[in-house]
Amino acid sequence: MPAVRMNISLDKEIADELESIAKELGEKKSHIIRDALMYYFDYLDVKIAEERLKRVERGEEELIPLEEVKRRLGLE
Repeated sequence: MPAVRMNISLDKEIADELESIAKELGEKKSHIIRDALMYYFDYLDVKIAEERLKRVERGEEELIPLEEVKRRLGLE
């Protein structure tokens, strides 16, 4: 996947810890940040799914059965 260059600002404490970990592991800081973000996005995916499930359980959203989705898309 092509990389996109970004500038970010971090609290000094976080920047210092990132520097320390990068040195200890011999890894680039950008790789550590990328991996940390990927783990965090996975966590957020779970939170989003749980919130959606709660809305379905409260009747605020409805599920569409697979058969209906196929029919609407003309995939039957």
